[in-house]
Amino acid sequence: MRSVHYPLFADFSLLNESREDLEGIIRRICIDNGECLLRTYYREATQNYLGLAKCRRKVLKKIRKVIHKQLGYEKRDLRYIDEYLRKGYVLQPKEQKRLETIRKVYKQQKEMFDNHSYKVADCIVSFSQPYIRQIILGKAKSPVEFGIQFDLSVDEQHFRRIEKITFDDYNEQLTLQSAIERYKERTGHYPERGLTDQIYRKSVNLKYFKEHGIRMSGSKLGRPSIIPSKEERHTAYEDNTNRIEVDCCFSLSKRCYRLGLIKTKLEETSYGSVGLSIFVPMTFPSIY
Repeated sequence: MRSVHYPLFADFSLLNESREDLEGIIRRICIDNGECLLRTYYREATQNYLGLAKCRRKVLKKIRKVIHKQLGYEKRDLRYIDEYLRKGYVLQPKEQKRLETIRKVYKQQKEMFDNHSYKVADCIVSFSQPYIRQIILGKAKSPVEFGIQFDLSVDEQHFRRIEKITFDDYNEQLTLQSAIERYKERTGHYPERGLTDQIYRKSVNLKYFKEHGIRMSGSKLGRPSIIPSKEERHTAYEDNTNRIEVDCCFSLSKRCYRLGLIKTKLEETSYGSVGLSIFVPMTFPSIY
């Protein structure tokens, strides 16, 4: 993804970007309407930002000091723009959309600064794509990712369906039961078995599967059996072999249909790109 800012305590760069945009809007209004250019202290604000951005080691105390300064610059610029709007000056459509994002960023950063917190609901991490959210994975290589998160299901007829797709981080195991209920609405009965990943094998889902007579793949929770029977080994092997189809769908879409490199700018077009990457191989199997 482009222009993302993480971790949250280093979002002084996001504040600096919003301040520069506000100064550009103020400058454009003054020139177009014959107003005198207001004092925005842009040189002082830029030096304040660069003083921290060029530091190799960014101390938390200095970061908070810079964020406090940038919030002050941005608050004054927002007050200037509000005064121009009360006078009747009209912003361009692109500026209006940008200003809405800037107000949200200012509110979120001010809330985190006042509460000495590094988390806020629906935190904006990119100006060009304000709908992007951070996804906490907990992996050593990439603990945080930015992009679309979705759940994919494949039925016995090899039809693929996106059960849930969003930019927000969510608990994947909670989508399994709703996917099973939608399957029952389509076919009139519950599936015979559910070949799921390890993340879906929780006590709530296991209880749901048992109540509806559905067999879930994978080992049982708790202490494993010492010597599994031949039938149990054969069933586990068959389930694992059939479940590979979902992994193949992801692998094919990433390698051949650019699922791992979505470059669209709008939220709607991003969803469309993911859908095409998933459903085109199913519609035209002769391509691969």
